[in-house]
Amino acid sequence: MMEVLMQLILLILSSASSHDIENTTQQKDGTDSSGIPPTAVNRLMQTNLPLLSVHNFRQKRQVQSSSVVPINGTNLMWVTWNSSLPNHSVSLYNGDTDRVDYICKYKCDAGFYTPSKGPYCYYPSAIENRGFPFEILVNKDNFEILEWKADSYGSVPKNSVWTCSGKQIYVGKNHYGLGKVSTKDKVFYLPYNDKEYSYNNYEVLTINENVISQTIYNVRYNKDHSKVFKFPPEVMHEATISNHECYPVVKTETLSKTYEVQQRWDFTFSIMFGAKTTITAGIPSIVEETLEVSTEVQFQFTTGTTVTESMTDTASVELTVPPNHSCKFSTVRRKEKVEMSFTALLRRTYGDGEIHTTSITGTYDSIQVGKIQAVVDRCELLVKFKPCPVQCKSSVMSDDVNLVFLLFTSFSCSYWI
Repeated sequence: MMEVLMQLILLILSSASSHDIENTTQQKDGTDSSGIPPTAVNRLMQTNLPLLSVHNFRQKRQVQSSSVVPINGTNLMWVTWNSSLPNHSVSLYNGDTDRVDYICKYKCDAGFYTPSKGPYCYYPSAIENRGFPFEILVNKDNFEILEWKADSYGSVPKNSVWTCSGKQIYVGKNHYGLGKVSTKDKVFYLPYNDKEYSYNNYEVLTINENVISQTIYNVRYNKDHSKVFKFPPEVMHEATISNHECYPVVKTETLSKTYEVQQRWDFTFSIMFGAKTTITAGIPSIVEETLEVSTEVQFQFTTGTTVTESMTDTASVELTVPPNHSCKFSTVRRKEKVEMSFTALLRRTYGDGEIHTTSITGTYDSIQVGKIQAVVDRCELLVKFKPCPVQCKSSVMSDDVNLVFLLFTSFSCSYWI
């Protein structure tokens, strides 16, 4: 009886594949002796094959609502599967299976989608699971340069592509296909033939940021949906002119004020600063309650997309100040804030000379300063002043009457102000 039982145990062990045994242990080096999937031993994928973008695959299925999740302000985004492959879907050739796989994720787990296996994202989670609905990685306009970089033991290079912000899960691959890198677990997980395999050595999908220069051009403002906010009048300068003379004084006062005007372009796309960045665009301005755009000018940015200009306004005021009076005047300016959306093209030149172009959107805002106005208040009598004398005049009368009048006026003549 014991002999029969031992034969049965040996038969079971001999039928177990090395692939099944590997699933119960963490991979250390990814070699055949560590339990590489048997179907992949002699069919290693070329790791330097370029990423492919395939657009012509269509599959009929009930239409699902689509959502887009951008990645770190780049042109990479996770797009919900909507019964067909989105344009510019990110893919790679899988040499092990001799097929094109597309990078996908189900919730926060990265995996692969391939048309021959149905509308599912295959991802590792204890076993090879398939998820729906799922999301496809899209590189809009193929604008970003994507590179696979080798790493190990849970580490990831700079600018690695994550699945969910803050979840420490990244898009990875090895010789046998796509999967996920978990920095928490310090391994790469591969979904393969209904099982999950783990490896310490892998490659991580990264974004190339070796940018030499960027040019923003063909800026088109949406003036029909612009917003204009008017600020209360702002007093730039106040002055008072006092006249202590006994005759009117004409005084000319010149006032100057220097201030900064900002033009700002904010982009929904993240501009890489550090490289030379220029923008060629017209400048919106308000002219007689109408929004107009000037001819195009060019600005260069270094650390932001704000252009600051220093401007000086000067106003001259001529006043006639009565005797023993003071006159107060001020200069007032009005500000208006302009906001509007725009579209533009972004051309990026990389270190190897490669040039990529994409469309971008954003919001323009600036503070417009109107003409300076002079405001003169009513002149007021001085509190302390020295009266100004006047000459007394007599009318033509008889000598006697005139003599009496002169005597009277010598005591009654007063001073006029």
